[in-house]
Amino acid sequence: MNVLPHDPTAFTQGLVYEENDFYEGTGQRGASTLRRVDPATGNIEQAHALEAPYFGEGITIFGDKLYQLTWQEQTGFIYDKSTFAPLGNFSYTTEGWGITSDDTRLIVSDGTSILYFWDPETLQTTGGIYVTLLGLPVDNLNELEMVDGEIFANVWKTDLVLRIDPVSGQVTGVVDLSGLLAYGPPVTGPVDVLNGIAYDSNTGRLWVTGKYWPAIFEIELVEVNQ
Repeated sequence: MNVLPHDPTAFTQGLVYEENDFYEGTGQRGASTLRRVDPATGNIEQAHALEAPYFGEGITIFGDKLYQLTWQEQTGFIYDKSTFAPLGNFSYTTEGWGITSDDTRLIVSDGTSILYFWDPETLQTTGGIYVTLLGLPVDNLNELEMVDGEIFANVWKTDLVLRIDPVSGQVTGVVDLSGLLAYGPPVTGPVDVLNGIAYDSNTGRLWVTGKYWPAIFEIELVEVNQ
């Protein structure tokens, strides 16, 4: 539907859209950031760098707070959404991969087939689901986004996004984004896997990107029954 510019040096780990801005979390030790980005230009409007030991992962917004995970450090960070001022940190016992939220809870992935539910105030686990496709578990669940009542999840090392029922954990659809990168500008450097999903609940617009991709793509889903 549309092709927007994206920083090709951004190792995208999390993407959120709110109030006409993208919020993006990037990874790699020594290069991990939290940033606010102008969708039209791709310009970084605001940024916060993580200290070198931390490998940034998924991000989400809940109320006026922004949460960011790290990969293997078992540490998450909380920021003021408007100023990026640090508000605190928290610990967890698994790896940190993706994070999103609904109206009441945070939803977290750790690279397995499990999605965890966290209380946004205490950061304690309150439940979870096993994600299955045709009765079999699906591993490598990565970046997450709530889209019209479903959990969308990138599957690491694939061009697939899963649509997941947040109650049963069953996959209700598979979005195949093979070949999407070819619709963007010429790739002049190395690119990595598809990763990054953002949704505007007010308009229904949906965007996806990848690590080191030169574009963010606005897409519309077309159902194909096979």
